[in-house]
Amino acid sequence: MIRALSELGKTIRANKPDNELVHNALKQEPISIELIISLDGIFQGFQLINNMQTYSEAITAKKGKARLLLDKAEEVLCYGDEKSKKKHELFLEKLAKYQELSVLNPVIDFYNKNRVSGVKKALENFETAIPKEKDRRGNIGFRIATEGIRIHEKPEVLKRIIAEYEMEQKRLLSTRQKQCSICGKNDYPVEDIPHGMIKKVPDGQSSGCALVSYNEHPFESYDLSGNENSSICTNCSKTYVEGLNWLLSAGNEILITNKQGKEKKEFRYTNRKNFGSDTAMVYWTRKNEKVDEIDYLEAPNSDSVASLIDSVSSGTEGNSRYIEPDQFYSCTLSGSAARIAVRDWIETSLFDFRKSIAKWFQDISILEYDRDLSKTKTHYARLYDLARSCQKKNSDGSYDKDDKSLARVASCLWNSALKGTSPPLWVLAKVLQRARLDKHGVTSDRAALIKLILNRHNKGGSFVITGKIQEGDKPAAYVCGQIFAKLESIQHAALGDLNAGIRERFFTYSMTSPSAAFGRLFNLNSKHFTKLKNEKPGLAVTLDKELQELCKDIDISRFPATFSLEEQGQFAIGYYHQKQQQFSGNKVN
Repeated sequence: MIRALSELGKTIRANKPDNELVHNALKQEPISIELIISLDGIFQGFQLINNMQTYSEAITAKKGKARLLLDKAEEVLCYGDEKSKKKHELFLEKLAKYQELSVLNPVIDFYNKNRVSGVKKALENFETAIPKEKDRRGNIGFRIATEGIRIHEKPEVLKRIIAEYEMEQKRLLSTRQKQCSICGKNDYPVEDIPHGMIKKVPDGQSSGCALVSYNEHPFESYDLSGNENSSICTNCSKTYVEGLNWLLSAGNEILITNKQGKEKKEFRYTNRKNFGSDTAMVYWTRKNEKVDEIDYLEAPNSDSVASLIDSVSSGTEGNSRYIEPDQFYSCTLSGSAARIAVRDWIETSLFDFRKSIAKWFQDISILEYDRDLSKTKTHYARLYDLARSCQKKNSDGSYDKDDKSLARVASCLWNSALKGTSPPLWVLAKVLQRARLDKHGVTSDRAALIKLILNRHNKGGSFVITGKIQEGDKPAAYVCGQIFAKLESIQHAALGDLNAGIRERFFTYSMTSPSAAFGRLFNLNSKHFTKLKNEKPGLAVTLDKELQELCKDIDISRFPATFSLEEQGQFAIGYYHQKQQQFSGNKVN
């Protein structure tokens, strides 16, 4: 995984403009404030800017270090409590290391020769010039009043930073000839330094999280200190951090229209999908090319999905770009304090990826009656909607944000979609639980998820669930679900809408203990049928005939005592299929 991320980081570097500096010694950092001085180091004022990005010295960890010419107010001005004095001293020590550079003379005079009218005056005016506390927390950079470029951005400063870095690398290589576990080379040293922080990880620290970190002695072995245990060289550590940071943040703003018809800008990630509030999935290819099929999982289009399935089934994909030996990668991440928890890692060829997506849509396809169009159509659910069908709801109907099952289920389904594997049975238990407790019962999304799980776990089995009602030999549990749906329709025909009909009162009971439940249901049905026969005799005859047709497929005198988890899923599918057929007005053959 880290090797693939490192290669991505190198690809991103290679695609940057020729005039953009790319070197391990440098890193883009935000700058919020310009400290403006004269050529003789006299303070001129502060300029608040909009958190721009600027290239400066790369510092992997700030603890015990200072960055040349670009840092917080504590380091630059000795602003704050007693701890700021130590930070300020580190900043001055770093400046003294580069003091022979003539372009730094104004800054050195600001701290030494013209100290009273320089740093002391700047500190006195800092809070007045930057009144908001949150604005004072950003990085400060120096600029000469008569110049348009900041001092730390000048070519001679950046070149010197690079030279110092390369000298240190050579020194380390002379003492540490260790092969990198990622690139397999010893061109760069393996150091006990932080590899860099990963930003925008869900549930992680705002300052960033570490993917690799040996910060305690129990994690170490073979007399190696800290991150030397990872055997990752300084170059690969920087490139994998750059690659992962890019995946988590890359995107663009698009215009969307809300329900009120108003347009607004919304940021859309290009290589990231969020699974709930605590989990994110990032994906990319070896060549860092766009993969259109990934969007189908989030917004399936019937025509596009059908075209994909046809092309894979007919073998025409052999003439497409997917025959090329490119790889697809996916990584699912969550934050855990200052660390990153890797929940899943997927690596597959683009050719196999495309086949898996096509198979995924075949397996989740299910017929749904569209009331607006008054016809039955094939429904392809969004992956996120499938996961959300397992999420707990509050009493007001809103989704429970504290229910972590959304992210866990979504991660499992993502793995299943890309690998063609079976989701774990605990997902089936979860979706059946929601079908029993939710007022909407077995929705098309829940039925699609149940169908997917049962079929993929039933490899080589005789009963394969399709998108519509089953014909021929059917398991007892499936037939029981059909019978339950028919009993529900008879009750509705006899009594109309009820606050608590047999679905609310007996669905769970019938799904788990059919023998005991259906005895009571048939007793209730006889009363409903009597009432219906007196008021609507024609409808009563039709419904009773349809019920008898279903009962022929099972010995109603010997209902099973209990249903297993898989049989409960078959019950739910039988119920859903029967309901959809009844909505469409078709009769059971």
